[in-house]
Amino acid sequence: MKLSQFKFHLPQELIASYPDEDPDTSRLMVLNRKTQTIEHKQFRDVIDYFGEGDVFVINNTKVFPARLYGEKEKTGAKIEVFLLRELNPETRLWDVLVDPARKIRIGNKLYFGKNDELVAEVIDNTTSRGRTIRFLYDGPYEKFRKTLMQLGETPLPKIHQRPVEPEDAKRYQTIYAKHEGAIAAPTAGLHLTRNLMKRMELKGIKFAEVTLHTGIGNFREIEVEDLTKHKMDSEEVFIEEESVQMINEAKLSNHKVCAVGTTSLKALETAATINGKIKPYRGWSNKFIFPPYEFSVPDALISNFHLPLSPMLMVVCAFGGYDFVMKAYKEAIQEKYKFFTYGNAMLII
Repeated sequence: MKLSQFKFHLPQELIASYPDEDPDTSRLMVLNRKTQTIEHKQFRDVIDYFGEGDVFVINNTKVFPARLYGEKEKTGAKIEVFLLRELNPETRLWDVLVDPARKIRIGNKLYFGKNDELVAEVIDNTTSRGRTIRFLYDGPYEKFRKTLMQLGETPLPKIHQRPVEPEDAKRYQTIYAKHEGAIAAPTAGLHLTRNLMKRMELKGIKFAEVTLHTGIGNFREIEVEDLTKHKMDSEEVFIEEESVQMINEAKLSNHKVCAVGTTSLKALETAATINGKIKPYRGWSNKFIFPPYEFSVPDALISNFHLPLSPMLMVVCAFGGYDFVMKAYKEAIQEKYKFFTYGNAMLII
């Protein structure tokens, strides 16, 4: 498939800047692949499509405050530094994006905080925008991390065109977020409330946790028309034995496995074996899923509505069928569904 096949016009006003007050009352579009029908529901109705023994796979990654604002030495130029991942805790090395990139050279020092609590030195150019920096901090690691997290800001995507608010630290996080390492929330999970999860558990629905630290690859522009030539950025994935057993037992007993979000789905497919089961996994994945693709593990998918040309849209099209999903997106725009981070949800069964 070609990149241009995933282009559509999305009015800016349909990009939700704030979440619904009650996330489980958010709108839910249900796509039935067998009947090729579309229903309009509320998110809490998701419970009606699943029963005892079915498993929801949730991504328990936790977003960290990855966006820093600093000043360049001598000139005092304002520089935004976006932390991508920690390369070495002992030497305080990080992979970062800098903006504006043209102003930053190897050897430049950057100062963060009102009293220059942190200083970093640029030591390598990894890409045109990417850099490797070393934080010059002599104190204990725990204190360094704490300072870094205090100076950082919730990395809400800039497409929302509003300042980050203190409340975003909580609302840009799933209620089951545990393991820090993501630069973006697994947004499909933002609709799951404690009350709804409790109701699902009472019905006999189980929750299997996986960890995929959502990375910059979800937001980088795809620059090739031929999708087979696109290389996805790697993301760290952890799937423990307990979740593996839960998912494999569901598959064996013909119960449904529902991936909550494209990141959970990507984690499942990364750990899949030839016979449709999964195995424990600790490592990296640069899996890029686009149509046509044969899925091994999940029977259902919950996802938010994604932006045009995005890798997440391609994953959803691979799962639901390109024509069917694009038809549903057209209907979503007509019906004024909300898109992206704080938007509405889609269930594909």
